[in-house]
Amino acid sequence: MAKSTRRTFLTASAAAVAAPLAVPAAVPAAASGRGKAGPELRAILREIDPDRIRAIVERLVAFGTRHTLSAQDDPVRGIGAARDWIFAELQSYAAASGGRMTVELDSFIQPVSNRIPVPTRITNVVATLRGSVTPERVYVVTGHYDSRVTDVMDATSDAPGADDDASGVAVIMELARVLAARTPEATLIFAAVAGEEQGLYGSDHLAQKYKDAGTDIQAMFSNDIVGTGDAHDGTRPSNRTVRLFVEGVPTSETAAEATTRKSVGGENDGPSRQLGRFVKEVEPDGMTVREIWRRDRYLRGSDHISFLLRGYPAARFTEPRENFNHEHQDVRVEDGVQYGDLIEFCDFEYIARVARVNAAALWSLSQAPGTPKGVVIDTTQLTNETTLRWQVGTEPDLAGYELVWRETTAPAWTHSRAVGKVGTVTVDISKDNVFFGIRAVDTDGHRSPVAAPKPG
Repeated sequence: MAKSTRRTFLTASAAAVAAPLAVPAAVPAAASGRGKAGPELRAILREIDPDRIRAIVERLVAFGTRHTLSAQDDPVRGIGAARDWIFAELQSYAAASGGRMTVELDSFIQPVSNRIPVPTRITNVVATLRGSVTPERVYVVTGHYDSRVTDVMDATSDAPGADDDASGVAVIMELARVLAARTPEATLIFAAVAGEEQGLYGSDHLAQKYKDAGTDIQAMFSNDIVGTGDAHDGTRPSNRTVRLFVEGVPTSETAAEATTRKSVGGENDGPSRQLGRFVKEVEPDGMTVREIWRRDRYLRGSDHISFLLRGYPAARFTEPRENFNHEHQDVRVEDGVQYGDLIEFCDFEYIARVARVNAAALWSLSQAPGTPKGVVIDTTQLTNETTLRWQVGTEPDLAGYELVWRETTAPAWTHSRAVGKVGTVTVDISKDNVFFGIRAVDTDGHRSPVAAPKPG
């Protein structure tokens, strides 16, 4: 930050002491960040096992095809066999939870529609680990267990789907195994969804089910194509990097919200973008989260979109550089080139590192207070002071809140102030010059994602 800008903030900080609510002097946001992982999270990260991940991917590939339209009643081949195996495995993990983890088959009949030529049963396998303190607060992680080849309607050819997306299913299953014996404060949901390749049908059903029930999902992550950091084409972008796609303008934005945003900004401050910032802040050692400020890649989509459509914060993890010879391809050798989504192109150490990124994010979210709700910035009068209001949370270990801000051109939060366990703060910093946010802090120093205010 330039010296002149820094002086402006320090001057504003001093002036704020005389504001309606006195607050401590501002400090760089990083100085009050989350720091290193605590002992329980470190233990969780150590327990994630590349060999177990390999075994999951191998078993899923062994079903031959997991196409959504493949056999549902064959015990050894097809999506039905894969469904039953995933269900049994998750149930075995749940045995360590003391009854806190339940596993269900979430089935529905998808009527004839795009890429669904006949009414088809689609089943999501869902493991729910109930939170111990605020179980009504929910975080969801998914991978899709269906697979495909070149012809998206080919339900009989071998479709191993090792990278796309046995790798993502292995991540969520390994997370479920390791976390089943833990006690998160909030509820965690691990879902292997189907119908993704045909049109996100499984996740669309699941997201709508939660929306209809009024479920307070505060974050959702899709793990889709997380099998290797090596593009297999002579380049190594980084086998210690994972991309996280996070939208800016919310998919669910209303016309009225768009009108306000066009006036005062906020394209970089939607709930999913704040979720991306949080994940970046808690990334574990040895792995780099590369935030991509897009909803997804060109011409592509994943199951997080189903949740974005319902207004839930959601993001997609995917490997840093894909090799399209090994996605959506018939298994074959052509002109000396091997095509097909085969298991030999997966890196199980890499998948384990992606699982650790997920674990760090989910555990940090579940142990922190919930994202502040009802945050508004007072726009009822012209003033160089700024007033924010929000709903005070009900968590028993809630210690208070922090006001954060940054220059409008800065990508991440640069300054923060503790403001106490209150529902309003006024500071002598102009809302016209910076972006503001509020985050919650508990008695152990765990911090929530930031909530950006709406005019009110």
